[in-house]
Amino acid sequence: MDLLPQLIDFILHIDTHLDAIIRQYGVWTYAILFLIIFVETGLVVMPLLPGDSLLFAAGAFASRGALDPFVLCLLLSAAAILGDTVNYWIGHYIGPRAQRGLRFVKKEHLDRTHAFYERHGGKTIIIARFMPIVRTFAPFVAGIGAMQYPRFLLYNVFGGMLWIGLFTLAGYFFGNIPAVERNFELVILAIIFVSILPGVIEYVRHRIRSGARTTPAGS
Repeated sequence: MDLLPQLIDFILHIDTHLDAIIRQYGVWTYAILFLIIFVETGLVVMPLLPGDSLLFAAGAFASRGALDPFVLCLLLSAAAILGDTVNYWIGHYIGPRAQRGLRFVKKEHLDRTHAFYERHGGKTIIIARFMPIVRTFAPFVAGIGAMQYPRFLLYNVFGGMLWIGLFTLAGYFFGNIPAVERNFELVILAIIFVSILPGVIEYVRHRIRSGARTTPAGS
């Protein structure tokens, strides 16, 4: 069975799937959400798991009383911080081998994240939290050698709590609005679009700069 169509369906109908998970697993839902956030941020081979949309949906269910917002924010912040920490040390351990290319990692993702570091420096760890794919590769690249761990840890804790807090509370305060409930799929698509837009802009800028450098003068 193809995993990608299932993943797309899960993301687009995340409210329906999360409702089913809560009904079936009850309090264990917290552990499932913890695992998803940890894997997305902690394992460089899983960059396509739903992060932003999942947090928004979880916040919406918390506003309905199905989940505790305090426990949700606390546990998922811990998952995000722990995930980035594991990802950092994986990058640190693999080190130079990643520069030559790894079979399970797309080199274009690594190159794009390296370019992002060159542009934004240490703030990349915070900014990347709000950008799918880049958020998975940023701590990995930091571990390869882009940042010392004490500095990384500071950005990691702040960025993780900010990311979890903003999206979860956005779902908590806005997810129960009737117009949002009726058009939840469109809201999720909007979140995905806004999340990937900075990465698209950065990629286009990179292509334009690369083209300008390779175009002969006077051509």
